[in-house]
Amino acid sequence: MSKPTALAATAESPKENIVLETSANLNDQVPTFVDLLPEQAQPYWQLLQKYPIIEAAVIFLVFWSLAYVIRRYAITLIQRLTTQTKSDLDDKLIDALRPPVFSTVIWFGLIVASKSAGFVDGVFHFIAPVASTMIVLSLLKAALTVSSLVISALSHDGSRFKTFDVRTEPLMIIVSKILLLVIGAYVTLLIWGINPVGLLASAGIVGIAVGFAAKDTLANLFSGVFILADRPYKLGDYVNLDGGERGRVTHIGIRSTRILTRDDIEVTIPNGVIGNGKVVNESGGTHPKMRIRLNVQCAYDADLEEVEKVLMSLAQDHSEICSFPAPRVRVRGFGESGIDIQLMGWINEPKDRGRIMHTMFKGIHRSFKEHNLEIPFPKRDLHIISQTNASNE
Repeated sequence: MSKPTALAATAESPKENIVLETSANLNDQVPTFVDLLPEQAQPYWQLLQKYPIIEAAVIFLVFWSLAYVIRRYAITLIQRLTTQTKSDLDDKLIDALRPPVFSTVIWFGLIVASKSAGFVDGVFHFIAPVASTMIVLSLLKAALTVSSLVISALSHDGSRFKTFDVRTEPLMIIVSKILLLVIGAYVTLLIWGINPVGLLASAGIVGIAVGFAAKDTLANLFSGVFILADRPYKLGDYVNLDGGERGRVTHIGIRSTRILTRDDIEVTIPNGVIGNGKVVNESGGTHPKMRIRLNVQCAYDADLEEVEKVLMSLAQDHSEICSFPAPRVRVRGFGESGIDIQLMGWINEPKDRGRIMHTMFKGIHRSFKEHNLEIPFPKRDLHIISQTNASNE
């Protein structure tokens, strides 16, 4: 009977031996349930150890009850206390941590139950690494959410955290997620007894081949990093691109940027296209204000002083035209049908440009009518020259 066992042992592959050895190390670091009990209760528990399946079920039920109590009462109590704060960040953090705390206790209970009941051989040796991997994944998912929430909160609190701002928020979130994913992958590989250094060395050749096959995707990724670092625009800015797209930036990703046009259409543009083109940021500069220019014509015989007075009065009376900087009227030249005049004024938000220009043009048309100022249009004088035939027929 010893030969099949020896043959089975020699037939195991090196990878299986590594997993078995790693699983044994994990089990050695986990205490048994009897070690967690007080000394007075240990003799009674030894009676239950005669029935391993019942023992494992009881231990798992104890840990499940503990997880339920923590989630149902302890976390709920903490959440009630956080509702008294002004910020909702702590509420979001607790909501993000509730699932991983529950699952961590459950999976840890499964490891303790399997070791205490003696289920560590054969297929049961996979219980420890699988459960440990699930714990890492649940904590990693919560860490990704928590990092995004914390960075977003810090970037919107510029009075106390000047290092963070809205422009750097996407970059910081992406960098934090990459670091967390790398750490999670590294820990997971260690759980299964895999050397990450060897994988990195073998991945170099594969990386070169993938780089040639996905050069456009990599170009977008590198352009996304440069855009997030250079910060030509931020979330909420109104931009004009070389392709004619104009809208509000709603998302800055590592691969693409999304803008919402005035028609409520979301346009996704690869970062490689934006990185190699010209971007006009209407919300950039020292302040978010934007100057609009309204081109008007008046007749050649009009009183330019009166025209300027009418236009200035119209701009000053408009509630959405800023008083500082003050609006201006400039004569730009002599057109084919009239004198070219431009009314310039500042508005608070670029998104209101179209609507304000609409109301201003209507006001100009109405004011010119009230003051008998002509808005010229192309006119042509036709001169008919008749020639009589001097020859006698």
